[in-house]
Amino acid sequence: MNNYSSKLVEGAVNELAKLPGIGRKTALRLALHLLKEETIEAEMLGESIIKMRKDVMFCKVCQNISDDEICFICNNPKRDRSVICVVEDIRDVMAIENTSQYKGLYHVLGGIISPMDGIGPGDLTINKLIDRLRESEVYEVILALSATIEGDTTSFYIFKQMKGLEIKVSTIARGVSVGDELEYADEVTLGRSIINRLPYENSVIK
Repeated sequence: MNNYSSKLVEGAVNELAKLPGIGRKTALRLALHLLKEETIEAEMLGESIIKMRKDVMFCKVCQNISDDEICFICNNPKRDRSVICVVEDIRDVMAIENTSQYKGLYHVLGGIISPMDGIGPGDLTINKLIDRLRESEVYEVILALSATIEGDTTSFYIFKQMKGLEIKVSTIARGVSVGDELEYADEVTLGRSIINRLPYENSVIK
């Protein structure tokens, strides 16, 4: 148990320790660092976090984070609107964009189907994706989900929901190792996986 000489520092440590990947030792180090900074620096940090939480929106088209109703990717006239890459979350959009190998649009599910975690299809944006596909002239959907049981289950569910839509369905090549999260793949491997994508039917175990 830590003994703090200041309840204010203890409160800051408690809040920082709630962040993912931040233990109490790291939280204390961050709090003491902020304590040594100029007041204006701490104020700028606090204000930027509050502004982010209040003003950042989710794109009404693809569900990516955005400063406006429609994100800069969906708004970019140079993007290929005939292709939609379906990903689990915002970090995957960032990972794929970093490869500079993909020029289409995205759809962010907000998670993957995981009964163990109580996450079903209705908790994701799958229905919005299907509605979007029905209302637009999309030629191909790339299922770029993590190579895990949950990721494969989600891909298969989406594939089934797309039955009747005349849209090509592909999946990223397994340059991304089975069991790996997409965001942790290196840029070269991920880029090649997008370029060398396969028809989804070929990836389903019969």
